[in-house]
Amino acid sequence: MRTSLKRMNPATLPNARNMGYSQIVIANPGALAFVSGQVAQTADGSAVPVGLEAQTRQVIANLVKALKAVGASPHDIVQMRIYVTDLDEDAMAIAMPPIMAFLDGAAPSLTGVGVAALAGPDLKIEIEMIVQIPT
Repeated sequence: MRTSLKRMNPATLPNARNMGYSQIVIANPGALAFVSGQVAQTADGSAVPVGLEAQTRQVIANLVKALKAVGASPHDIVQMRIYVTDLDEDAMAIAMPPIMAFLDGAAPSLTGVGVAALAGPDLKIEIEMIVQIPT
């Protein structure tokens, strides 16, 4: 049996559901997984892909592997934080469509942050998650 998350977009806050996320997510008591920020690196140490689009695809591949490791799916994500260098409308237009496709309508709480740099000079995007472990 899966534990359910209650996702809320109160009328007193902007309707985030139209953007594919929720203003508030309530998790039931149970185990949570705190997934470290995933960047465009692979387990075999391959070179970091060039460009935000390719890096976003690799980050999503890493997120899928992290979810699988804890027996979860995007619908178990409580919160995501997305860090992007040089964040602007163009970067959002590149990164958000594949992220929304990965979420498949799950609508977790989501925060996007523009940063000056990430842990490596070639890295353009990093995503961390809090996941409720299904029971």
